[in-house]
Amino acid sequence: MSATDWLTPRADIAPNTPDYEVLPLVKPTGFREYDARWLFFGEDKATGAPVSEINLPGVRLLGLGLGTLLFELGVKPHVVVGHDYRSYSGQIKQALITGLMAAGCTVHDIGLALSPMAYFAQFALNVPGVAMVTASHNDNGWTGVKMGAQPPLTFGPDEMARLKDIVLNGRVEMREGGRLVFHPDMRRRYIDDLIRRGGRLKRNLKVVCACGNGTAGLFAPDVLRAMGAEVVELHCRPDHSFPHYNPNPEAREMLDDMARAVRESGADLALGFDGDGDRCGVVDDEGEEIFADKIGVLIARDLARRFPGAKFVVDVKSTGLFATDPELGRLGARTEYFKTGHSYIKRRTTEIGAIAGFEKSGHFFFRPPVGLGYDDGIVSAIAVLHMLDAAPDMRMADLKRALPKTWATDTLKAHCPDEEKYAVVERVTAHYRALAESGEPVAGQRIVDMNTVNGVRFTLEDGTWGLVRASSNAPELVVVCESPASEQARDATLAHIREMLQDLPQAGPLG
Repeated sequence: MSATDWLTPRADIAPNTPDYEVLPLVKPTGFREYDARWLFFGEDKATGAPVSEINLPGVRLLGLGLGTLLFELGVKPHVVVGHDYRSYSGQIKQALITGLMAAGCTVHDIGLALSPMAYFAQFALNVPGVAMVTASHNDNGWTGVKMGAQPPLTFGPDEMARLKDIVLNGRVEMREGGRLVFHPDMRRRYIDDLIRRGGRLKRNLKVVCACGNGTAGLFAPDVLRAMGAEVVELHCRPDHSFPHYNPNPEAREMLDDMARAVRESGADLALGFDGDGDRCGVVDDEGEEIFADKIGVLIARDLARRFPGAKFVVDVKSTGLFATDPELGRLGARTEYFKTGHSYIKRRTTEIGAIAGFEKSGHFFFRPPVGLGYDDGIVSAIAVLHMLDAAPDMRMADLKRALPKTWATDTLKAHCPDEEKYAVVERVTAHYRALAESGEPVAGQRIVDMNTVNGVRFTLEDGTWGLVRASSNAPELVVVCESPASEQARDATLAHIREMLQDLPQAGPLG
């Protein structure tokens, strides 16, 4: 073994072997479009053999690659580093720190953290870089790193492609001068800032705070209580084994538990946080889930009243109400539909000076004076409570019912190989563009508008729309339909898309 072997990543070193302890394992597929995520330890379902996609030497190499990229980008080589509550995240962080220091970076260790706490620390410490060790809501065994070098933005496809090239093709550079600085007070500083933003509620509200035993349990209850809410804690004690379910407020298991807690406690609503605290889900006082894009419309109404003429950015999977809601129109609000993905929405919100950005997955981005531009589930929760506080005669279910009715599908998916999915979407886009130009009907109506910023979203005469796009991080096509007219119009549009995809052999059945 040569002295430089630790700089050359492998893709298939088996766990429990001598090489696994010293040589870097970095599976290329872990570099995603806007973050990085690998299986740190797992088990082959067929054989029971241990499986790993990255090891500690591989994480160290990742840190060295990230440090190299920061120097290439010409930013000050200072990096905030934090980790979530998983049992192995501390190990991952220490290996990452070792690599960053070997690259010549000054590392600012903020300890146990939420992802938005790491982003907050960039502002609080005037540090450009961030590397937050978290697998968010993934199953135990997974790890990942959310990275950035220009607050409040995180890496997008260009930066991730450069980082992947540096790590996998041996372009790392070692420098002297690396050092480590600890910031043990950052949790308190972050919570104090949230409490200042939250203020005191004028209304007495009982709130179920659901954290799924994730890291948010160390933060969210304190902030909500400081606002004056009566807090009913639901699995707020961090437990890295996740004894009830993974903390994911989009998952049915967690939402059902939140609904049960609301009904049993008589709470005004439930707020649920994911594993690293950058998303928030909502269940109303009747125990019914409110989808994140509809919550976004409600928050946008409240913000538009406070900031007349406000601009918003939403992802193409989101409800058409952002563009058609009469109340938002009356208030002069303007909305741009943009690419799905938290990195894209965050960046676009900043570029056009929007007051907020909303993603259907629950990543919400609030810019000054509401927030600092990054996704923070607790800031989203504060915005929901402020909205309720401004409507003292309304309950959460009343606010939901005040929205115009729409009928939407779930987010549907069809398998399509990674190397073919974008070409398939181009064919789908060309198909619907031809229908729009010819005036040939889709589900009995003409296409009156098309958005091709991320796949194709076509809108019909009665406002019904359909979306086909390629998933950013899986070998899949994503399909969503919604109608403000009827369930039948939604289903007819979906049937048209389903029939069209059946003629494309690269696309699997839509489920």
